[in-house]
Formats: sequence, C-alpha cells, structure tokens
Amino acid sequence: MKAKMESSQASLAVIGIDIGKEVFHIVGLGVDGKIAFRRKIRRLGLKDAFEILPRCIVGMEACLSAHFVSRLLRALGHRPKPFVKGQKNDYNDAEAALRPNLRLVEEKRQDQLDLQACHRVRSRLVSRRTATINQIRAFLIEQGIPVRARAPFATRSSQYWRTEGARSRRERPV
Repeated sequence: MKAKMESSQASLAVIGIDIGKEVFHIVGLGVDGKIAFRRKIRRLGLKDAFEILPRCIVGMEACLSAHFVSRLLRALGHRPKPFVKGQKNDYNDAEAALRPNLRLVEEKRQDQLDLQACHRVRSRLVSRRTATINQIRAFLIEQGIPVRARAPFATRSSQYWRTEGARSRRERPV
C-alpha cells in the first residue's frame, strides 16, 4: 500500500479523511479526479502518514477531534477543511470529504474548545442540580412538606426539614 501511495503522490490533489476513535480512513484524489489510494491508519500513525504525503487540501468531517487533527495537519503544511454532512460511513466518509458541495466549518482554537467544554459542563451541572431539586421536592411532598420550585427556596426548605421535620418525626409514634 505504501508503494502505491508514494507512486501517486505527485498527482495528488485532495485527501479525504474519516476521523474515528482509533482508526482513520484516508482517500487520496488525483488531479484527474480519480481515487489515487485508500488507506486505513491508526491514530498514533496519523502524523507519520501525513508527513510523507504532498501538501494539499484535506477534507474531514467536523466531529469531536476534528479541530485537533486540523491543527496538526495545518502544522504539517496541509490545508484542512472540516465540513458537516451526515449519512456516511468509513471510506464513504473520506470520499465524501472530496466532494465540492459541502458546508465548511471554521477550525476552533484550543481556547475556544476549552471555553465550550466549560459551558457544557456547567450546563450539565445546572440541569443535574435542577433534577435533584425536583426529586427532593417530590420526596418531601410525599411527606406533606411543600417546597417551591426554585433553588433558593429548596435550600431554605431543606433547612426547615432538617430541624422542624426531624422534631415532628421524633414525636410520631413508631
């Protein structure tokens, strides 16, 4: 496969890549519009594989690690173009990256990805907090203790429940 890939390097115009968790599928398109090569590479071999390829446009689907791969390929001299398109798989994904009718995505910097991750984590924490408060409210209403829906009221109600509720439970016969 390496010999075939090296023989077609001079006429290589575009490379399509399907980014997977551990395995990447790459497809090279020659200047004549025909597929020059297809290759499956492991994540750790990505840099080595693209170092030997001629510098050209690299189309890839915008997925979780597309921005990292894009920055790596840009550092090697390639021109990565992340895109959005659905309904594909493996080599078909890599070949789809070669088509001209794709909606391109802007490459994100590392600080943008970090900020996005912080927002996602915070959003999940807020939704989990809300779910937990609603569950506690349901448990309390079963005991006859009404609690308002918002977080500050739940805090004050839980303080009441720990003091007054505990006293009333001690007074109840078992």
